[in-house]
Amino acid sequence: MTTSPTGTLDTSTQMPYNFKESNQGSMQDEFLTRCVVDTIKRTIYIYSNKGDNKEIVCDDVNQFINILALIRNICPEDALVYAEPLEV
Repeated sequence: MTTSPTGTLDTSTQMPYNFKESNQGSMQDEFLTRCVVDTIKRTIYIYSNKGDNKEIVCDDVNQFINILALIRNICPEDALVYAEPLEV
């Protein structure tokens, strides 16, 4: 704090420039970057632009088919891939 020419206390609440700059990136939305469907395991892996990943494990075939239909409707076509089945 500094004293102004009139003798009153100057309590400026300006934020430092670097603080503003570092917090602007945290205001961006998280979005889906990749979705991998493993039909053998009935599992769907979802990856975001911020490094977060989720694993959806389905208990039965009907649940897997319902979730897969939803994923196909909302996921961009270029982000949706299917895992290759393992050869034994």
